[in-house]
Amino acid sequence: MTRNSDNMAQTQSSQKLNPGDEAPRGTPGTGEDICPECQGSGRIDGGPCRNCGGHGTIVKGIGGA
Repeated sequence: MTRNSDNMAQTQSSQKLNPGDEAPRGTPGTGEDICPECQGSGRIDGGPCRNCGGHGTIVKGIGGA
């Protein structure tokens, strides 16, 4: 593993996951999708969406079998 790979792994492992996330942002084999709870607005009932943490997107696995 290179120094850059080590830094990326540390960053990914220290990221806070939101309830709707399947993996940390930037994880290979994942992508962003619109949050199904707030439909991408990042807000529900005047506050931040709990499912996406107010981002409006969640991280999902892509491809696969």
